[in-house]
Amino acid sequence: MVNLNAEMAELWASLGAPAAGRARVIQFVSARRGEGTSTVARELAFFAARRAGRSVWLVDLDLLSSPQHAAIAEESERYGLLGQPAAASPDGSIFFAVNPPAKGPDGKPWPDARFLAAHRVGAARWWVTRFRREALRGRQAVHIIGEGDYWNGLRRFADLIIVDCPSADRSQAAMTVAPFMDQTVLVVAADEPDVRAPAFLRDSLVGAGADVAGLFFNRATVEPPPIVRGLMP
Repeated sequence: MVNLNAEMAELWASLGAPAAGRARVIQFVSARRGEGTSTVARELAFFAARRAGRSVWLVDLDLLSSPQHAAIAEESERYGLLGQPAAASPDGSIFFAVNPPAKGPDGKPWPDARFLAAHRVGAARWWVTRFRREALRGRQAVHIIGEGDYWNGLRRFADLIIVDCPSADRSQAAMTVAPFMDQTVLVVAADEPDVRAPAFLRDSLVGAGADVAGLFFNRATVEPPPIVRGLMP
């Protein structure tokens, strides 16, 4: 695992201070899969919890794969052991819908929020979510919804909420939740030769109501080229 502490410290500083008394929700997304968005989101959560002393929630919007939970479990010596599953919604609200609606063993409606679990990571004050895909039945499917109740409710329980979105070529999740995020960071691989896709994504996110805070060049060790600097706000 590449040590990204220096990059995370720089990213943390560049995001600026949050509004007083208000938790910050930051979305990470890339135009294409393979840009390393999940790594950047996870490392910033790790940095904020361990180095900056913040209480952090890492919310994984890749519901059917839950790669963040899997990655942390695989690297428990680095991040810490995962705790037992707990409720991931403080008030029953949630950012997705399961269709057809779920029912419990007694035939009564089963709240969608019960499909999402949160696991504490090690001794630090951070949690990672995992969608309970195994609880889906038959033809049930899940999709992200454009409502802000979950994000507002979670603010009361964390200093920082990091939202890891699937890439835009796989999902519209980033557009759907954009209006409820305080900041959006676009992740671009350092060796990406074509900046048209990130530029289009930036414009689409802004149109959807996102505050695009900037670009993070993953695996970069040099200054970004001039053509890419032009994408920065």
